[in-house]
Amino acid sequence: MRADSLDPLLLRTFVAVADLGSFTAAAAAGGYTQSAVSRQIAALEDACGVELFARGARGVRPTPAGEHLLPHARALLDRLADTARAMEGLRRLDTGTLRLGAFPTANAALVPRALARFREAHPGVRIALREGTTDRLLTLLDAGDLDVAVVSTHIVPALPAGDLVALLDDALLVALPSGHPLAALRRVPLGELAGEAWIVADTPDAVAALRARCEAAGFEPRTPLRVAEWISKLGLVAAGFGVTLVPALAAAAMAREDVAMRPLDPGPPGRTVHAAVGRHARRSPAVTAFLADLRAAAAELG
Repeated sequence: MRADSLDPLLLRTFVAVADLGSFTAAAAAGGYTQSAVSRQIAALEDACGVELFARGARGVRPTPAGEHLLPHARALLDRLADTARAMEGLRRLDTGTLRLGAFPTANAALVPRALARFREAHPGVRIALREGTTDRLLTLLDAGDLDVAVVSTHIVPALPAGDLVALLDDALLVALPSGHPLAALRRVPLGELAGEAWIVADTPDAVAALRARCEAAGFEPRTPLRVAEWISKLGLVAAGFGVTLVPALAAAAMAREDVAMRPLDPGPPGRTVHAAVGRHARRSPAVTAFLADLRAAAAELG
């Protein structure tokens, strides 16, 4: 016989009849008619190819074949019950895993705040976090290796593998030595920084983006210091070696007394931060709950 012919409904009825010794009693316990129970047992006997009960005037009792089936039926029903409880635990967020990706700056404040909310409400869910560039995270999402990714975009990308949820707009600030004359201003005119040395990551994209912003303000930036790490950039700023651009999203996490961070005037185009949800995770209870926490954290930082 084939395993898929063992209908759990038929097995439950079989176990009830064996325990109660009567089709009538099993029907009453399960909310069926006696004829429905008889049909179910007959269907199971047809599937097994053997008689499972010996019928008598005083009720029924399992045949040797029925006695052989009974412990296996109980074990199968117990496994089904365990499976149902496990899936209910996922639905209630008592257990499970949330596979999250984020770009580095998002991990400075936005993601930790959202994760703190999520962990407080759902401590049983395991968090797996991976950091990377937006392009890398979207590739992982498309492959099904992430459930949700916090990504940074200037232009909303096509995302065939899922959905994009806008979280916030992330402006750019300029980081100056705290004693710099322009640090006293609430907003720093970008053109006033034409004579400064600029500290920028040594990648074509970073340098090109800085040049485009400065050229729009009428000057070409000098970039003698090519540094990638934020702690190094701000250390050089504090020591008076130049200025650098800092995403507002990360400013609070990187604040230090010897560096002033000010909005630019005019403010250069910032970026939009999105949550990208994998197609496979659209109905995930953990993703749904975490998106709400991301929105709340974004509103606090907004």
